[in-house]
Amino acid sequence: MTSGPSLWSSILSEAEKRVRKQQFNTWFPNIGFLNLENNTLHLQVPNSFVRDWLQAHYAQVLKDSARTVTGGNIQIEFCLRELDDTPGILAEAPGDSVTSSQQTDAEPAASRAAQATIEPVKSGMRLHVQYTFENFIVGPSNNLAHAAALAVAEEPSHAYNPLFMHGSVGLGKTHLIQAIAHALMSRAPKPKVLYMSCESFMNEFISAVRHGDIENFRLRFRQLDALLVDDIHFLGKGDRTQEEFFHTFNALYNDQKQIVLTSDSPPKEIPAIKERLVSRFKWGLVTRISPPGYEMRVAIIQKKAQLKGKLFPEDSVHYIAEQVSGNIREIEGALLKVISYAGLVNRSITLGLTQDALSDMIDREKTTISIEDIQNAVIRHFKIKLSDLQIKRRSKAVAYPRQVAMYLARKLTNHSLEAIGGYFGGRDHTTVLHACNKIEKNLAHDSLLSSTIEKLTEELSKNTGKR
Repeated sequence: MTSGPSLWSSILSEAEKRVRKQQFNTWFPNIGFLNLENNTLHLQVPNSFVRDWLQAHYAQVLKDSARTVTGGNIQIEFCLRELDDTPGILAEAPGDSVTSSQQTDAEPAASRAAQATIEPVKSGMRLHVQYTFENFIVGPSNNLAHAAALAVAEEPSHAYNPLFMHGSVGLGKTHLIQAIAHALMSRAPKPKVLYMSCESFMNEFISAVRHGDIENFRLRFRQLDALLVDDIHFLGKGDRTQEEFFHTFNALYNDQKQIVLTSDSPPKEIPAIKERLVSRFKWGLVTRISPPGYEMRVAIIQKKAQLKGKLFPEDSVHYIAEQVSGNIREIEGALLKVISYAGLVNRSITLGLTQDALSDMIDREKTTISIEDIQNAVIRHFKIKLSDLQIKRRSKAVAYPRQVAMYLARKLTNHSLEAIGGYFGGRDHTTVLHACNKIEKNLAHDSLLSSTIEKLTEELSKNTGKR
């Protein structure tokens, strides 16, 4: 039996027969051969994202290929390259520290080949070290956006192009778009990838116009393999910038280059955006990220605490998840407040300490009614489950309580129609508006409905005042 590089070359050739060409070119050049020992094939990969993806999607392909070549039952073990455990360019989020690694001539050529650099554009943002797929918590509120982002990372310009992700602030849009950038940077050969904020794009364009450098600006942007723009809703602020982005979009799309955009609003609701841009934003996949439910908030808190190297007891985790029902940034803010408070008073994190640390935050929140308060009141009254309010089923036994809950959410909270829809299985604003109008219309002649709304409103107001 052959050994070493020739053995690995044979296994690769066999694997190439078993997967599509695009998949092979995306993932398999990232793998380096270490050795075959005790029927275990030890392989080297550039980072944990590549390792996890290969383990989940291609480990069996490699096992089968190795068995064909060697005639034995071969196990696969992926090892991280020490120099490449984190991607080479890291991005910065407000208030967070960033880390970056500099490539040197001494760095192994195989390691450099497994990394892809972001094409430099002045004042473009860098990627945050923790905004990777492996650190993203997946749940009912974001599973479609997560799956689409993974597909784009694996097959850019072939899966969804453009990919447009939208949702309220602090729900993970920036995390997902940067995770795509991290993944694309792990590909070989190196693509030209640029991640930046919409504000940075606008500033770059204004600077190019001011200095008469517009042709160079266009050349830099239109030769990219992938353009990822965060907060594209800010594009509505400038007509000339919209015009330039329109032509940049067309150039990249016609060349089959990947475009990924995030926004606080769906394309048709971005203020002052031109219709021809709206239509292009909808050419690929438009997907919403909704507010996290209780179970997902628990998972987020546990993951964030783990990343910060802190041990939170289970009762503290559940207390934060119950009391802080806003977006992920608010949850992380509460977590950091508890960690800082524990350090200041030199005490371990307990439920009591958590309650003390968050007392002012919780007291402020308890003066208002949350959508989750409304959902809990409705499921108690109608004797249904929370999942009944979120699933797509339209039976009257489920649809009626859901419409009541949506009506109360619009009446008793300051959430937008879109935000309310996010709490009810990711429904769009038109569904929420229809539910509210239907309840409003029936209140005039349905005494039972009127009594139900009055009773639930009184219960919510009373319980909020007591907390």
